[in-house]
Amino acid sequence: MDIIQKRLEIIDKKLATNLEYIHNQLIYKTPLVFITVGLIIGITLQNYLPMPVLIWLIILAISSLPAAITFFLYKSTSSKYIIAYTALLCFICLGAIRLAGFHKLKSNDITNLIGSEKSLATIKGIIITEPYINRHTDWKFARFKFNDPATSFYLKVTDAQTTKGWEKTSGTVRVQVEEPIIDLKAGDHIRFYCWLERFYPSTNPGQFDSKKYFARKNIYIAASVKSRNAIKLLKNHPKGTFIRIKRALRQKTSQTLLSDLSAHDSSRALLEALLLGYRRNIDSETYQAFRKTGLLHFISLSGMHFGILIAIVWWLCKTAGLLKRPRSIICIITAIIFLLIIPPRAPALRAAVITIIFCLSLLFRRTPNPFNSLSLAAIILLLFTPTQLFEAGFQLSFVTVLGILLFTERIYFFLYEKINHFINFNEISDKSPSFRTMAKILTYILKLFSVGLAAWLCGAGILLYHFHTITPLASLWTVIAFPFVALILTVGFLKILISLLLPTLGTFLASIVTLLSPLLIELVERMAEINISEILIGHISIAFIVIYYLIIIFIGFFHLKQQMLKRAISTTLILTLLIFLSAAKYSRTHRHNLILTCLDVGHGQAILAQIPGKKNILFDAGSLYKSDPGRRTILPFLNFAGVNKIDAILISHNDVDHINAIPEIAEHCDVNGVYANDAFFMAARAEPNGTAGTLKTSPNKQGLRKIQRLSKDLNLGSKTKIRILWPSEQICRNEELSDNDKSMVCLIEFAGRKILLCSDIEKFTQNRLLQIYPDLKADIVIVPHHGLANTLDLNFIKKINPSILISSCSQTQYEKNPLKSINGKKFYTARDGAITISINAGGQIEHSPFLKQKAASAD
Repeated sequence: MDIIQKRLEIIDKKLATNLEYIHNQLIYKTPLVFITVGLIIGITLQNYLPMPVLIWLIILAISSLPAAITFFLYKSTSSKYIIAYTALLCFICLGAIRLAGFHKLKSNDITNLIGSEKSLATIKGIIITEPYINRHTDWKFARFKFNDPATSFYLKVTDAQTTKGWEKTSGTVRVQVEEPIIDLKAGDHIRFYCWLERFYPSTNPGQFDSKKYFARKNIYIAASVKSRNAIKLLKNHPKGTFIRIKRALRQKTSQTLLSDLSAHDSSRALLEALLLGYRRNIDSETYQAFRKTGLLHFISLSGMHFGILIAIVWWLCKTAGLLKRPRSIICIITAIIFLLIIPPRAPALRAAVITIIFCLSLLFRRTPNPFNSLSLAAIILLLFTPTQLFEAGFQLSFVTVLGILLFTERIYFFLYEKINHFINFNEISDKSPSFRTMAKILTYILKLFSVGLAAWLCGAGILLYHFHTITPLASLWTVIAFPFVALILTVGFLKILISLLLPTLGTFLASIVTLLSPLLIELVERMAEINISEILIGHISIAFIVIYYLIIIFIGFFHLKQQMLKRAISTTLILTLLIFLSAAKYSRTHRHNLILTCLDVGHGQAILAQIPGKKNILFDAGSLYKSDPGRRTILPFLNFAGVNKIDAILISHNDVDHINAIPEIAEHCDVNGVYANDAFFMAARAEPNGTAGTLKTSPNKQGLRKIQRLSKDLNLGSKTKIRILWPSEQICRNEELSDNDKSMVCLIEFAGRKILLCSDIEKFTQNRLLQIYPDLKADIVIVPHHGLANTLDLNFIKKINPSILISSCSQTQYEKNPLKSINGKKFYTARDGAITISINAGGQIEHSPFLKQKAASAD
């Protein structure tokens, strides 16, 4: 009988006892799994169903009693079961208590001193992270921003000035200074005058929720500083010594690795990410290519990176003649030093803990259990920061490693058996040395593919939930890209380790990584161009994700005596998942209703019209004060909605708050056409370096097709009509009119309903429209010029007589609201977040403000 069949029979025999075998293995060999599961359950319960700590303490006291009695009085086989499940219950309580304690603020925390309103303050504190200058180098319109690049950092507050003078204060705040700062470092003790305010929740579907993100870090207050002059540098604090050591290590390592590369070399940013974990300098195109191919884990420091580094150090120590124990000690020291250099993200911390545990097992001559090691890493991280449990990075890091441990062997043997029917590895190995080498290579590729597939299977649900996409070819791309990545990591780490002793060899190694890095970038970008590398699904409920993992567990671990029945059930479940995802994708690309979403971009406009059928039309895309609105607001919404193709972008006029997100949207989304009126092209010719000229000259680099003139109605080939009411060609050439009064005005008609998009037209155009179209009526009106009182003619709104008014405006504009005397339902993006309007085939209108919908779902 074939050896593979024997191995599969052994595995099936172990599973034949149903769950009893797995249960015993957990009890006797991996007891830390119970502690980890308990912590996870406790943290989750306390997060969603919070209870007072006293209740958890009572439950803990009651549940620990059986374990104590069993441990001291009874020594039977069943006692281990009692202890294991009692430990599970106890750590559920401890997990809940830890989360409650983590979120409990001190009485003098700065959060307790600030109300709901923005307030002025003078505070002292210690900078605890290196100040970061966000220059928005990938944002095409960054130079049109009205202020300098901002600097941000975290500050541990020590004192705050009150009416009673300086008082001791605790807590952490996120500080943003509205200009670049180069003279402040982590560890500096500073005093500054600032505005303090609480973080705001996300106001658009799919948008990053900064309030929730910072709350998980126990940061609830943002400090805004006008300039560097408002900050006074005090004496360096003693606690900054450790930070300065970390900074010195990081600078020295970075200099050693990157000294042979120019600052503008694309390979420099990739090497910094691959070897040191700093991804901020990677250009957007490269980052998106790694994301689309499912290879982001390569530029996120994890077990592979630590494994290669420690293997190199182990080999160097072995070459130097050191025994295993000294080698283990040196490897532990190396892992700790490397941990000080790299960013403290969950994958890196998990890998560091497992690496240290493995080295300790060698030091004390013990056999490590990978499940216990993984569990211990999770326990340490969750006890330190329990809210990591809800972050995508933590979830992906641990679930993918767990998937590799659980499924790699089964996937490998299954594939080996199937392939062996066509390619007999044993026969190939018996022919000649060259054939044996070929068989080994094929076996290696199969093992690597099995690892990638196991990781992908367990990470796919989390990726789908958080990022709304599926990367079906990720396992294949992993096999292709891994040799390049492994070689770059090996040579790069070698360069760091030996450059100080052998600089000539270091230069040679630098030439190798300099050659390999562009090849890797080119390879990944080419793979990303294949359409099925990434399939955008859109938002999926948590219930589907839970069902997906239950199906994975069933297929992997539940044994039925009738194998055909197991295969039939498994096939049915897999097909059901695929049908559900296909239906979700189809329903988002083939619609029966007209869906209009006015996004909250502050002072600006970005309106997506999802036309019945398959067409998607974007009316403007920009913001006056928000930085990089394309990547931060509009693209996340498009991903959430499952929209990866825009059939047309209509540019109303050349104001920056209507167009400064278009290049980034075109770069990451399939845009079929961009349209503007004659006034836009005239502005582009008059000012080639202005907003219109900048957008017009960006197509080659940003993926935009040539911007086309649109002077007539937009023909969509559907029941929905989009009419261009204004301006005419003659109006566009009128130099006396402002750019705002030359804005494109559109009327959308569907199922007897009308939506009027007014853009930035002012009083002159509002009156002219009423003269040209005296019978103009609309059910829904996007209020002209963001609802500014000094440019809005209320008579224009009254004559059109809409039932719904939407203002895409900032908070300041909302507070000066001039529409109070107008009848109808009024929505403001500054107050309500994104506004979604749905019109069905019968003409029925439904509206759903995002913030109201979000509050209802939270309740």
